[in-house]
Amino acid sequence: MTIKERYRIVLDYLGEQIPFAETELVYDSPYQLLVAVILSAQCTDKRVNLTTPAIFSKWPTAQALAEATFDDLFPYIKSISYPNNKTKHLIGMANMVMQTFGGNIPMTVEELVKLPGVGRKTANVITSVIDQQPNMAVDTHVFRVSARLGLTKNAKTVLAAEQQLIKHIPTELVHKAHHLLILHGRYVCTARSPKCEVCGLQDICLYYKKQQKKRP
Repeated sequence: MTIKERYRIVLDYLGEQIPFAETELVYDSPYQLLVAVILSAQCTDKRVNLTTPAIFSKWPTAQALAEATFDDLFPYIKSISYPNNKTKHLIGMANMVMQTFGGNIPMTVEELVKLPGVGRKTANVITSVIDQQPNMAVDTHVFRVSARLGLTKNAKTVLAAEQQLIKHIPTELVHKAHHLLILHGRYVCTARSPKCEVCGLQDICLYYKKQQKKRP
């Protein structure tokens, strides 16, 4: 099997299983998505979605958030992981959006990563979700699933995995493939006790074959 065939099989199968592949974060604007993604680092989307409505109600725009103080915002996100840093990042992000980008969320990876709290993964999420740019955000789910299915080989870092995935996924499918891999990893190909018995990719899955060999 060629690497091209492997990618085609995986993407076709996941596309059938997850016809509406999109982020599970709830948002109504690029600003809201950016806030949600910053909060989602080392935190579940479910927890973020419980937290953001109150934030968006009180600070509906970057301009409003830029005027918030640490003591204003912190109580709203204290249940989120790393609340101190994220409070500072959100206020800093809002201020830079106003001062540097005229109140508009920038839509290039190069500009987004200049914002406090925004790394390459977050920037890739924003540009792929909002603008459907062919950018692949590699989180723990994407990293794990890609290795198990043989989509990546010997990728030691998320950047290496990103580069391998981008190389082989058709450009027009990259933004969707990101969600397919995340959702498959979140609900089927889980880190612990993956649900291999309900997965239709057993025949090509390197992880499944390895586990089978371990059995007495």
